[in-house]
Amino acid sequence: MALNFTIKKEAKIGVLIVIATALLIWGFNFLKGKDIFKPQKIYYAVYDQVNGLLPSNPVTINGLKVGQVKNIYLQSNNSGKVIVEISLFNNFKIPKNSVAQISSDLLGSRAIEIQLGNSKDYIVPGDTLSSVIQRTLKEEVNQQIIPLKRKAEDMMLSLDSVLSVIQAIFNENTRENLSKTFESIKFAIKNLEHTTYNLDTLVSSQRSRLAMIIGNIESISQNLKNNNQKITNIINNFSGISDSLAKANVSKTINNLNSTLGRTNEIVEKINKGEGSLGMLINNDTLYKNLKSVSKELNLLFEDVRLNPKRYVRFSVFGGGNKKNKYTPPEKNQK
Repeated sequence: MALNFTIKKEAKIGVLIVIATALLIWGFNFLKGKDIFKPQKIYYAVYDQVNGLLPSNPVTINGLKVGQVKNIYLQSNNSGKVIVEISLFNNFKIPKNSVAQISSDLLGSRAIEIQLGNSKDYIVPGDTLSSVIQRTLKEEVNQQIIPLKRKAEDMMLSLDSVLSVIQAIFNENTRENLSKTFESIKFAIKNLEHTTYNLDTLVSSQRSRLAMIIGNIESISQNLKNNNQKITNIINNFSGISDSLAKANVSKTINNLNSTLGRTNEIVEKINKGEGSLGMLINNDTLYKNLKSVSKELNLLFEDVRLNPKRYVRFSVFGGGNKKNKYTPPEKNQK
């Protein structure tokens, strides 16, 4: 009985050791993220670098863990590429154009996020997924900070240049000029206040005249309003006159006048040239001399008639009309 008890006790101890060993192996794998009781499918992804990705890091689809990183090693052709074995726990179908992206959270923990594509064909275990690496928060911040840093440096240089220019401008002479300018502005404002006061005083003293002027303007506007019909009639009359002028054949009259002036110019030109009787009369002085001579002789004749009328008129009442007076020139009689 004692021997049987000893055998049973050893058997129990052995069974416990086996169970403990199995639990240890299972627990160790569980802590590594492996579940030996679940079927696994292996896929591959190739990266230029993994940025701290480790075996047992999770593999997710839309935030749900569907597997883990099983192994990471370099490609055997010395290309420097890193091969990552991805172990998936379920039978979820993954389109061929899906992408395995290495992502990280705020704490820097790495994971592989499978971004599903829209292909109708699906990958099978052993296929290689397209890969991409998501930039870390630090890289994103650096990407945003570097342009800002450059702009800040450029702004500091510009600010330094502006300060140098301001320092060069605002020297002692400039400050003195600015002081004089402010004094001039103060004096101008004081003059403006004085002018405003004078203007206000003038308006106050001439208020009655302004009221009279405004009244006259209102009277003029009232007269214009009362005589609106007459003004309208005058405008209509002017409109009628303009219509009459528009209907009149003014252009024909002007053409006739131009033609008449042209003919008059021709006549005047002929007269100036001495053509025709009038031209000869004006341009030739022979007729003038003859007329002057005739006029002189007529004057002598009239004077002789006045001085010696008996020579031209005879009265024979008593028969004594046969006596003839001898002709005496007027010049001698006058003497």
